[in-house]
Amino acid sequence: MANATQATIDPREAAHFGKLAADWWNPRGSSAMLHRLNPARLTFIRDAANAHWDLDPAGFTPLAGKTAIDVGCGAGLLAEPLARLGATVTGLDAAPENIGAAQAHAAATGLPIEYLACGIEDLHDRRFDLVTSMEVIEHVTNPAAFVAGLANALAPGGLLILSTPNRTALSRLAMITFGEGTGAIPKGTHDWNQFLAPDELIALLEAAGLRVTARTGLTFSPARGFVTAADETLNYLLSAVRA
Repeated sequence: MANATQATIDPREAAHFGKLAADWWNPRGSSAMLHRLNPARLTFIRDAANAHWDLDPAGFTPLAGKTAIDVGCGAGLLAEPLARLGATVTGLDAAPENIGAAQAHAAATGLPIEYLACGIEDLHDRRFDLVTSMEVIEHVTNPAAFVAGLANALAPGGLLILSTPNRTALSRLAMITFGEGTGAIPKGTHDWNQFLAPDELIALLEAAGLRVTARTGLTFSPARGFVTAADETLNYLLSAVRA
C-alpha cells in the first residue's frame, strides 16, 4: 500500500482552483460545468449508498446517522447536497480560498458543514462512513498516495466514491480542445496526461486494499445533459469498499 502520509497537494493546482473560488456558486460562471455534472453524480452516489446500506430509496434524508467527507470539495457543490441528504459532512480542499467560499455559502444556507483547508494526508486517523472525491485525482501529485489516503479515511463498513475523466482521445477533445479552448472550462484546468484509465484507477484502489463494487460512465446527452451510461470514454464513476 502507498504511504498515506505522503503529500499529494500540487500547489499550482491549488492556486488555480483558488482563483475560481468567488465564482464557484455561479451556475453560469467558471464552474458551470461542475454544476451541470452534479445531478448525475448525486444519482450515482445515492444509488451506491442505497445498495451498500440498504437505505430507503424514497427517503428524504437517507444518509442520516452517517458521516461523510468530500475530498477536493471546492466551494461545497457536493458537500451541501450530502448534508441535505442527512449526512454529517466534512469538506476538505487544498485551496483556502475555496474553503472560505464554502464556509460562507453554508452559513448563508444554514448547513452545519465542517470545512478544512488541508490535504487528505492531514486527516490522520479520522474515519468517515462515506468518502467522496469527484474530479480530483487527476490534479494530485501522487495518485497512489492519494488513493491510500482516501482508503485510510474510510470507516469500517464504509463506502468510497470517485469520479474522474478517462484518458482517451474524446476526453482530450471534449475537455481540453473544446472545453478549455472555448472558455467553457477555465484554461489550464486539465493536464490530459494525468487522466487515469479505469483499469489504472482500479489497480490503485486494489493496491490500497479496496474492492470496486460498481462503475459507470458519465457522458453527455444533448437532450438530458450529463447522464450516467455504459460509455466510459469521457468520464466515469466508481464505488469501492474495503476488500
